Amino acid sequence: MSGWNETHNVSYIEFFLVGFPGLHETRSLLIFPFSCIYLVILLANILVIYTVVVQRSLHQPMYALIALLLAVNICSATVVVPTMLVSLSTHYYHISLSCCFIQMFFLYFFIIFDCGIILVMALDRYIAICYPLRYPEIVTGQLLAGLVVLAALRSSCVVVPVVGLASRVRFCRSNIIRHFTCEHMALMKLSCGDISLNKTVGLSIRICTRVLDMLLLGTSYTRIIHAAFQISSGGARSKALNTCGSHLLVIFTVHSSSFISSIVYHIARTASQDVHNLLSALYLLLPCLVNPVIYGARTKEIRQHLVKIFQRARPQVTSKQSLAPQRDLPS
Repeated sequence: MSGWNETHNVSYIEFFLVGFPGLHETRSLLIFPFSCIYLVILLANILVIYTVVVQRSLHQPMYALIALLLAVNICSATVVVPTMLVSLSTHYYHISLSCCFIQMFFLYFFIIFDCGIILVMALDRYIAICYPLRYPEIVTGQLLAGLVVLAALRSSCVVVPVVGLASRVRFCRSNIIRHFTCEHMALMKLSCGDISLNKTVGLSIRICTRVLDMLLLGTSYTRIIHAAFQISSGGARSKALNTCGSHLLVIFTVHSSSFISSIVYHIARTASQDVHNLLSALYLLLPCLVNPVIYGARTKEIRQHLVKIFQRARPQVTSKQSLAPQRDLPS
């Protein structure tokens, strides 16, 4: 079939996503764990976002950025998991080429937008700790909105060339994508032309964005930590370092999962497609799962309000018992 397509210059426009092709009939066993992971991602992220929205004391730039980051986590997981679950339950997911490109765009857009928000958070903490007296006048709602829009524009400018080049490729080897999402290289494996430009552009953009992000984050947090240790008040110093610790944990989770996934993908050529797909799932879903836990557990203000929410939601067993009619004991 591939030879016929190459000879007649035919390019597929309909594809089938097969999430874990090596598992065959046992793929349905993955539905439950991935459904649970997705449900936990939704509940954990929504709970922290709800806490930030309803508590007036949390209506500050840092918490607004945390809520935005977690909202992007929900979007990232939603782009991936529902499609994965359908492909696991029906053994494949039918998708058109145009929808595949749309999914690819939003997949990478949210990943890079996530990194952009982390950069904005680093800038916010840098100003808050290094210039605390000028923080209210520098970090305004207009500035944050502009920086978030700039992060979204950066994401679009990075992703559009990759998707645009992919849309010019002919796909005639097969219409079976051995992945649970329209990941760039999974689709490029089905091409029947020269894709060296696609690979070069994709790799160059990935390296440049990662290196630039790490340089900016490294410079910012080096200055932040140095300034934090100059604070004379022990309580203020501890609070500043604790806040930075939460952000650094999130940065480590996001960038380490991406780095490990890339290393294994390029080195472990002999590993099965299922192993690569599992690493991709780890890379895509781990930050979405861990980020709300980090901010909910380590950020004191959010943690306190979460405790209050759980306390209010807990059934008041003792009060109900006190309202029950008292009976005299027999003498």
